[in-house]
Amino acid sequence: MTKQKLELTWIGKEKRPRLEPRILLEDPSKSYHAAHRMSPGDVFDNRLIFGDNLLALKALEQEFSGRVKCVFIDPPYNTGSAFTHYDDGLEHSIWLGLMRDRLEIIKRLLSDDGSLWITIDDNEAHYLKVLCDEIFSRQCFIANVIWEKSDSPRNSARQFSTDHDHVLIYSRNPDWIPKRLARTDEANSIYTNQDSDYRGPWLAGDPFANKPYSKGLYKITGPTGREFQPPPGRYWRISEEKFWELDKDNRIWWGSKKDARPSIKRYLSEVSDLVPRTLWSKTDVGSNRTSKNEMRLLFPGESSFDTPKPEKLIERLINIATNPGDLILDSFAGSGTTGAVAHKMGRRWIMVELGEHCHTHVIPRLKKVIDGTDQGGVTETTCWQGGGGFRYYKLAPSLIVNDRWGNPVINPEYNAAQLAEALCKLEGFTYAPSEIRWWQQGHSSERDFLYVTTQNLSAEQLQAISDDVGSDNSLLVCCAAFHGITAAQAADRWPNLTLKKIPKMVLSRCEWGHDDYSLNVANLPLAAPTPAADPATTGTATRRGKPPADIGTKDMFGDNAP
Repeated sequence: MTKQKLELTWIGKEKRPRLEPRILLEDPSKSYHAAHRMSPGDVFDNRLIFGDNLLALKALEQEFSGRVKCVFIDPPYNTGSAFTHYDDGLEHSIWLGLMRDRLEIIKRLLSDDGSLWITIDDNEAHYLKVLCDEIFSRQCFIANVIWEKSDSPRNSARQFSTDHDHVLIYSRNPDWIPKRLARTDEANSIYTNQDSDYRGPWLAGDPFANKPYSKGLYKITGPTGREFQPPPGRYWRISEEKFWELDKDNRIWWGSKKDARPSIKRYLSEVSDLVPRTLWSKTDVGSNRTSKNEMRLLFPGESSFDTPKPEKLIERLINIATNPGDLILDSFAGSGTTGAVAHKMGRRWIMVELGEHCHTHVIPRLKKVIDGTDQGGVTETTCWQGGGGFRYYKLAPSLIVNDRWGNPVINPEYNAAQLAEALCKLEGFTYAPSEIRWWQQGHSSERDFLYVTTQNLSAEQLQAISDDVGSDNSLLVCCAAFHGITAAQAADRWPNLTLKKIPKMVLSRCEWGHDDYSLNVANLPLAAPTPAADPATTGTATRRGKPPADIGTKDMFGDNAP
């Protein structure tokens, strides 16, 4: 009997895209950096990638697997609302499938001590939680932070005014430990110094504990003769010997009249930073109104994004998850908040965005950060004055296209270097052309190399290549064709060479020419009407229409659909 597992299912879950690992092409005209270094820690090799974010994640996988310390994503919430910059309305099954494909690559990109942070609302939060449990495991679920996003209630709400969003947090490994947060004035304000203790402010701590303690059952007599002992079911937190030792050192508080139940002093100077909590108020990390005001300050007179996140929210999660110099990834860049805040905090970053606002909003915003002219958000708290830079990339077009007769051929837009880099990525080699060995364009180890050419190689040319490679090395030769010898004969004659023909060698690897795996899907098509349907009993169609036949809401989650 096949062992079953608990999982979330949906129509089309078994369908997985066969992604083409594209190369990234830098456009220096859109890259940007400061005129000079502002500090030794300035970072210039941050990346802004324009293109479909699933293809971009696949493009990053070879170079960055296991290297990303923190991933923050703010995906479309699947609310059905019409946003200016995102078409956010997707049926559950399509949304879950598209998120699953992205999360699986994100998991591979995370370092062993990395973490994933996802902002989401109630429409998909609980389905997304189960999906993430399946991908990362329930043991790697860290917390569901509740972020107070609204400043005031919406009295126009039909049922409840939604005042919060979720921030789901997962780690790459179960033993991940978050950094503590710096203490705040509010947290410190509860510490006082009622007896002018030379050690400074203190807080009266409970002397009792619930956990049984063999030396925790005793009776003591206070300065006024009053006796004290733990209530039933509780124990002194420390032994009697330790108690009187602390009392002698003035670390026991008996109250201002020396007749109160004793408390153990906890000194502000001895407490550590704050453990992160799961309730984040608008006072501490900002609200939707905060973020919209930040956008208006950056782009006066322009319509604001509907769902930007405040810089203080991103600052907090970056503080918890990373250290200066760590790498942060946001594959739903939106207005570019993650990169802007990461830059101000001295972190390295990668952002991906497909919308045209990558050029109209994200790049201008990052330029202001680099120039030191962005005075909003966390600029003051991070003491940011400008510096650093980023490199702008776009996804290369598909490597394989069809010619006018329908035959698959190498895309003529690729030059020789781009072709070599693309084949390196497809074959699992690192693209690193040698300045000395003309045939060494990539390597997979110290002695395994790759060479790409669109020539038709002869036996004489192959012999020359083999001689130059030497018996201690191996070379994968990717060529248009070879003549004068068969593949079997070549293997026997040149054991240090492996011959493959392009494009034949890669045709079955992936989906070629598929440029859009976007979450920004427009309205889904209407299902074909059922001939026997009675309009009087079927009711009125919704604004979005019925879902397609293969995305029924009942079929999506079974008969017990939530």
